[in-house]
Amino acid sequence: MTNLAPSDKALVPFVSVDHMMQLIHHVGMAEMLRGLATYIEDDFKRWELFDKTPRIASHSAEGVIELMPTSDGETYGFKYVNGHPKNTADGLQTVTAFGLLADVDTGYPVLLTEMTLLTAMRTAATSALVARTLAPKGATTMAMIGNGAQSEFQSLAMQAIAGVTHVRLYDIDPAATEKCTRNLAGTGLVVTPCSSAEEAIEGAHILTTCTADKAYATILTDNMVGAGVHINAIGGDCPGKTEIAPAILQRGDIFVEYPPQTRVEGDIQQLDPDHPVTEIWQVLSGAATGRTSDKQITIFDSVGFAIEDFSALRYVRDAIEGTALFHPLDLLADPDDPRDLMGMVMRSLG
Repeated sequence: MTNLAPSDKALVPFVSVDHMMQLIHHVGMAEMLRGLATYIEDDFKRWELFDKTPRIASHSAEGVIELMPTSDGETYGFKYVNGHPKNTADGLQTVTAFGLLADVDTGYPVLLTEMTLLTAMRTAATSALVARTLAPKGATTMAMIGNGAQSEFQSLAMQAIAGVTHVRLYDIDPAATEKCTRNLAGTGLVVTPCSSAEEAIEGAHILTTCTADKAYATILTDNMVGAGVHINAIGGDCPGKTEIAPAILQRGDIFVEYPPQTRVEGDIQQLDPDHPVTEIWQVLSGAATGRTSDKQITIFDSVGFAIEDFSALRYVRDAIEGTALFHPLDLLADPDDPRDLMGMVMRSLG
């Protein structure tokens, strides 16, 4: 059998997990988080150019599998992602993902990449970008409640982007807190393990909740939250999964990515469907105000949105240019005559 060498048109850059880890070290963790935040902010400022739709979700008793597509008219992108809280008990990741960029003019893919690591990076970059925009001036301490796979990325992004210097950790599983403390050693952050959520929020002006249980939970109760804080609620991301007491939501000013998705998946699913919220792209573009007083409670009810993944994919496409941090993947059939796909198959027999 004769193997026909693939043409350049058949090859698509593929960034593996190994290459993504190399890219993080090549660029630097802090610098890559800042770069992702810049790309996300730039795309949020041109929000109105994008196709927008809530992610397409397939729910089961065990978890959810989702597709997250969008396009700015020139480039199309999507992410495949799952969320299965039970996976960690079997030694598996709760969240895995991969993504693709394509040229709108031809429909040809131009990038395929792992997005398990990249999703962790873009989620953290988005959180820190919003915290820099909404948190009280001079906020340097964050409570990180939920010390799973996302916690270190959140902490490092808050350090790199939002000026956080102290992180107070709590998880119902002490082993998770020990893991997070160990991984943050030597980063320059002052890390304090705590024995309760109440202890973790002492002195913190940024409160991040990131828990995995697929249930109506109350990680922050009304009596725990005083005035003058920013809440970064990122754990509620599907119907029936929440973290914040409704009374806190009633007292705060709520900022979201895309209301049609957040009202179904976010903490605000607990509120009336017409409860007022502000879209964060409007604040970043100057079309709406963010924090207006030191006493205000701001809440970023973040569920993740496709434009953030699009931004991350754009970043990776640019970052790997001129490097060897990808595989040329033989992904597309490219017959000599576009109408003769069968001929290509037959000639491959030699």
